[in-house]
Amino acid sequence: MSSQRERVEVVEVGLRDGLQILDRVVPTRDKLDWIASEHACGVRQFEVASFVPPKYMPQMADAADVVAGARTISGLGVSVLVPNVKGAVAAIEAGVDSIAIPISVSEAHSLANVKRMPIEMVAQLKEIRKLADQAKTRVRVDAGLSTAFGCTIQGHVSEDAVVTIAQACIDAGADTVGLADTVGYANPAQVSRVFASVRQRIGERLHSAHFHDTRGTGLANVVAALNEGIRSFDSSLGGLGGCPHAPGASGNIATEDLVFMLEAMGYDTGIDLAALIKTQHRLTDWLPGQPLYGKLGLAGVPKNFPHAPQVAA
Repeated sequence: MSSQRERVEVVEVGLRDGLQILDRVVPTRDKLDWIASEHACGVRQFEVASFVPPKYMPQMADAADVVAGARTISGLGVSVLVPNVKGAVAAIEAGVDSIAIPISVSEAHSLANVKRMPIEMVAQLKEIRKLADQAKTRVRVDAGLSTAFGCTIQGHVSEDAVVTIAQACIDAGADTVGLADTVGYANPAQVSRVFASVRQRIGERLHSAHFHDTRGTGLANVVAALNEGIRSFDSSLGGLGGCPHAPGASGNIATEDLVFMLEAMGYDTGIDLAALIKTQHRLTDWLPGQPLYGKLGLAGVPKNFPHAPQVAA
């Protein structure tokens, strides 16, 4: 067995998914302080904002300023979420590294979230691909398939529909596709089945997973996705987050809990867990009074933690 540990990417989405449903606007300086602090822990990929109309989401009104500040940090990958072509134009002008386009598999959720049907969002992706190709610097275009495991509005979401939409996104020019349990409905058996089906159709272009821990299955779903070859996971410091159009869906998997589990399993995240917990504790300064949902911030790192098994690369 190789002594080199296999790398797993952790993408911090708290600045976007974690803040978008809060009834407060976090100052730009605090957002940048958060990014810098977590970057110092070893986190290298961040989804820092959404480019959406401020009247609908005032928490994201400073998106361009946050991108500008994040770009000053060496070695930091800056991603943003955009729901349409207008948002993509602004994101590209701001200088992002990658754009994430939310495409709900659930038609009901898609209409509630972006006021378009899924196939219309695929058309938006195609236009955004053209814009990205015309940009002066390389901009990656990622499709995030929301409600891929169920929907609080529609209920059942067809697994065949997930595969079909994934293929449509690749045909429209997406560099990668990620599957998201937007409302926390997924279970490990379902995760294994759906990721395997999508992998069979689009191969290595299936890149990432985004799980919520609404019903306590978040980390178990990560393990299921790991077993299907996924090596990039979204998470939010302190377990913050959720979808404004999915009642009861608050709570992404916590970054600190995810890092602990991955490292304890023998994977390499490149993240200093002790430093990350200190940064998680700083959330009380940036978000006073806000409930946090991660476990490790309370329990701490176990004494046997450094003696993790090795996973061959």
